[in-house]
Amino acid sequence: MFSPKNAKAEPNDLKRILAFYVPNGIHMPAWTPTTEGDQYQLPTILEPLGALREKVLVLSGLANTPARPDGPGDHAAGTAGFLTCRHVVKTEGANIKNGISMDQVAAAHLGQFTRIPSLQLGIDGGSSAGDCDSGYSCAYARNISWASETQPLPKAVNPQVVWDILFGGFDPKATAEEQARQKIYRTSVLDYVLEEANSLNGKLGTTDRRKLDEYMTGISELEKKIQKTGEGPQCTPMNRPPGDLPYPEHVMMMLDLIALAVQCDATRVVSFMLGNAGSGRSYPFLLVNEGHHEISHHQNLDTNYEKLTTIDRWEVEQFAYLLGKLQAIDEGNGVSALDTSAVFFSSEIEDGNAHRHTNLPVLVGGSLGGIFKPGRHVVYPDETPLANLFLSMLQGVGVEATTFGDNGTGPLPNL
Repeated sequence: MFSPKNAKAEPNDLKRILAFYVPNGIHMPAWTPTTEGDQYQLPTILEPLGALREKVLVLSGLANTPARPDGPGDHAAGTAGFLTCRHVVKTEGANIKNGISMDQVAAAHLGQFTRIPSLQLGIDGGSSAGDCDSGYSCAYARNISWASETQPLPKAVNPQVVWDILFGGFDPKATAEEQARQKIYRTSVLDYVLEEANSLNGKLGTTDRRKLDEYMTGISELEKKIQKTGEGPQCTPMNRPPGDLPYPEHVMMMLDLIALAVQCDATRVVSFMLGNAGSGRSYPFLLVNEGHHEISHHQNLDTNYEKLTTIDRWEVEQFAYLLGKLQAIDEGNGVSALDTSAVFFSSEIEDGNAHRHTNLPVLVGGSLGGIFKPGRHVVYPDETPLANLFLSMLQGVGVEATTFGDNGTGPLPNL
């Protein structure tokens, strides 16, 4: 058994934010419902949500206009601004500048309750250095979580690495007594290190003392994490997964790990990238052999529309799979983990050919503990800031904020 929680919470107290990114936009004619309200019909791409229709909001009219690039570079700029709603500095060098992402604002608040403040996960890796899109750094194209204006948070893409983050040091054969002994040992070692460091403090110069203080702070944080691993309700981790899986199985395994992290309350904030910006992945298992980015420049050809619809529908199937896993997690009193979450789904652009940053494809799964009223298609005026949705999500988990992003104007109504 594994016990990661810091504090036991009633279902009504648990709140979570998850973000699910898909690249290259969506074929909107096969996405957008034709009617508003709770009687809408699911279009082709959204049909995989059928069993969870009453748990999902479909939001039309939202825009992320700050994410427009300076000249070409919509994919990278849009991905960088996906969760920040900021206009980034165009550079392929080290002088990147973005903003703090919505998930990291949430993590600063929710992270106090869990062992892991946030998880950044994805499928495709790659360096954050160099030019990935028309003069925009790969840091923009390959990261959606940003801890500060200049610090993107790299994502874990190997299922084994994610398992190790969640359950590293866990021995499924160890008894409860042995696990407790291991925890005491690790804590005592850290106490010894801190004691030795304190004895050195008065013997060091200013610069070395500052470095030692930073080191001691890190040790203290590690000690807190170790203490948190022994408190709260327990869950049993899955076996350590293989690291090298075919793409569809890789995606499903990562989503399983996200659901397990939620079930164990190891974290309450997760971001997930199904691909990097401008992904050129092909989908032979869907009988789509051309690259996604190439097809997204559809040139209004029906053959490309059909292939895009196939890819987009599969992406929504993956989102629905995650929502289903969360819905299956019983938190008591008839409440599921999905009910206490807000799971945001979108892309960096609307249409892959036009590269628009308006009328984005947006879904929100869950009700955030009853704050949102899912099961509806809500249409907002053109260019309503996406940042306003993020502000509503942040306020919903208890963050004291009044605005977000470059163009936020206030909480989004009618959620």
